[in-house]
Amino acid sequence: MKIAPVAEVKARFSAYLKRCADGPVIITRNGRPTAVLIAVPDEEDLERIILAHTPKFRQLLQSARERIEETGGMEHDEFWASVEEEGKQPSND
Repeated sequence: MKIAPVAEVKARFSAYLKRCADGPVIITRNGRPTAVLIAVPDEEDLERIILAHTPKFRQLLQSARERIEETGGMEHDEFWASVEEEGKQPSND
């Protein structure tokens, strides 16, 4: 992991893009961490990164966790049976 001030990253951005392939680059402003430059190996990773930092998606996950804690969730077989049943229903498109 590399730590660099924003002015240096700005001046040598291409070099830091290459460097982040080896690990995250922490970018600082006035000595304080302000951003992270990370490599995105493929589109799936990009999707995961974006979703992980999307407040609406995080809220959806939290809501699901709370429902599972309250209700105990559902058994594996029951889940897949409901997915299969939903797949059999005609689409409203």
